[in-house]
Amino acid sequence: MSRVATTTDAFNAVGEPSRREILNYLILQERAVGEIVSTLKLGQPSVSKHLRVLRDVGLVHVRRDGRRMIYRTNAEAIKPLHEWTSTFERYWKQQLHRIKDRAEAAAESRPGSRSGAGPETETEK
Repeated sequence: MSRVATTTDAFNAVGEPSRREILNYLILQERAVGEIVSTLKLGQPSVSKHLRVLRDVGLVHVRRDGRRMIYRTNAEAIKPLHEWTSTFERYWKQQLHRIKDRAEAAAESRPGSRSGAGPETETEK
């Protein structure tokens, strides 16, 4: 089976760590390509390639400012990614809650344990 090109959808595009790093960097404000290159310490050709992929799938917008290309995130296009990953966040929170409940139950069932009590004081010993 052939692999889907990374330029076909946002999910494949963000599978590449450098693209995620670029998106993280663009979250707070728009940036010029040169600024992305110098801050993230990635090669200019690589950054341009990654930005082209992100632009093609709609995750970033670009505007020209003289000779500079300025990029910013497209929050609407990122929303489906957030919604999908939120499913896993809920799952892991449930798993962690279950582990906590089991640990607390095991601690309460141990001989000598006192449910809901704080540390012993000198008069209780």
